[in-house]
Amino acid sequence: MKKQWWKEAVVYQIYPRSFKDSNGDGIGDIQGIISKLDYLKDLGVDVIWLSPVYKSPNDDNGYDISDYRDIMDEFGTMADWEELLAEIHKRGMKLIMDLVVNHTSDEHPWFIESRKSKDNPYRDYYIWRPGKDGKEPNNWESCFSGSAWEYDETTGEYYLHLFSKKQPDLNWENPKLRKEVYDMMKFWLDKGIDGFRMDVINFISKVPGLPDAPNPEGRKYVSGSQFFMNGPRIHEFLQEMNREVLSKYDVMTVGEMPGVTVEEAKLYTGEDRNEVNMVFQFEHVDLDSGPNGKWDLRPLKLKDLKESFTKWQKGLEGIGWNSLYLNNHDQPRMVSRFGNDQEYRVESAKMLATFLHMLQGTPYIYQGEEIGMTNVRFASIDDYKDIETLNMYREKVVENGEDPQKVMEAIYAKGRDNARTPFQWDDSENAGFTTGTPWIKVNPNYKEINAKQAVEDSNSIYHYYRKLIQLRKQYPIVVYGSYDIILPEHEQIYAYTRTYENEKLLVILNFSAEQPTFELPKEITFTTKELLISNYDVNGEESIDKFTLKPYEARVYLLK
Repeated sequence: MKKQWWKEAVVYQIYPRSFKDSNGDGIGDIQGIISKLDYLKDLGVDVIWLSPVYKSPNDDNGYDISDYRDIMDEFGTMADWEELLAEIHKRGMKLIMDLVVNHTSDEHPWFIESRKSKDNPYRDYYIWRPGKDGKEPNNWESCFSGSAWEYDETTGEYYLHLFSKKQPDLNWENPKLRKEVYDMMKFWLDKGIDGFRMDVINFISKVPGLPDAPNPEGRKYVSGSQFFMNGPRIHEFLQEMNREVLSKYDVMTVGEMPGVTVEEAKLYTGEDRNEVNMVFQFEHVDLDSGPNGKWDLRPLKLKDLKESFTKWQKGLEGIGWNSLYLNNHDQPRMVSRFGNDQEYRVESAKMLATFLHMLQGTPYIYQGEEIGMTNVRFASIDDYKDIETLNMYREKVVENGEDPQKVMEAIYAKGRDNARTPFQWDDSENAGFTTGTPWIKVNPNYKEINAKQAVEDSNSIYHYYRKLIQLRKQYPIVVYGSYDIILPEHEQIYAYTRTYENEKLLVILNFSAEQPTFELPKEITFTTKELLISNYDVNGEESIDKFTLKPYEARVYLLK
């Protein structure tokens, strides 16, 4: 297995709007990020992934880009951004940017031209089709509800938007469009960035003809994902992107790929295939969704989680590389979802961090995770800002008369705004995020949960993260060791080993508030053991053959 800096790195994701506001307008900005770089340096992270800061009308919080080569006014200027990059590099850290090239904003100059006439030179930069029988060209549903097609009166045709109608999909079949994208990537790489996180990158190749999706229940719109996820030319496009751009720089790439399987991920991340370094797959964050998708809540079974992670750990071993995450800007807070954010918030947050950082792959920390920030329960739908949440609420409650309280419970569990409430810096007003009125309300628990308190308390989640990151830098086995699950059937304990050269890590995690007994399998033998980290006080000398775990306990031993 090749050693690479991005395998050894720990990445920290910043969602700029909610991180730190420097000028009192209630919106996080670039100068705010610069003011907190020492906090991130002290945490020990190597790479900062910045969610989009490009010019945007903000229909989908910056994922609708109107100018790829400029900075959103609310966040600052290009000079601010250049200062940010210099300050990150000065501290020995790296910066990766979001690459959003499945779609643009409908306010992008390309689209403004494209909609003017059918023979406009930019027409073919997007996906236009005439209607069919007085309706949309096909029955695909947008990822944000409703049809994936929008009628445009100027030319009497529809354009495709897999997300918001203000996010028209780009036509990757057009070589001129691809060249524009590659030129834009070089623009940022030449400024000195260290890589890209690629937004829904496996959506860029659509099946020719854009056929109707099967619709056995006769619904108005249905997911057409089988015709645009991992489409026919996706590997060709990514290899071309690598050849034309990425291969010329020493950078890291991670592709966000909903619906990707292990077999497909081997192709995307195989070291000899020259596509991307790793993918964000979604299997483990879909395990608590019922048959009707994300908002259809069902309890998570630990056995399912084990099966999913084990499949990915073993599937990519020696071939590609895993990205490791339990939350991000699109997912609820991990301690609320996979842990216990009430009685055992600190213990379960540390346990989950241990779980993730001891797997093989590159760990991603989402802002606030390192202090155990939780989901939020706003009283009213009017307090929510996320377009996906608001569209879903309108469709279910206003249009279909569903029970508003039941829908709110789904939002409390799964809504994207859980991750987007302002970062909780201290216990002053608005959690020290802004001196103004925050663009979205602060989680009321900021008095107890904030970075100031966490940094001052040597036993905090924050300091536990620092130690996990240090272990990664100290022990190559944490990065390069192979993974094997033990006790796969246990309903409360997730335990696994990592093996590298003549060493073994033994990772023991209690995913419950119960106190189960751990028994070491007979085939695991060792002459010496060292306790590397634990989230309770443990006597390192005690036997590990059989012992009782405390609620949400985590232990990692180095065996020789």
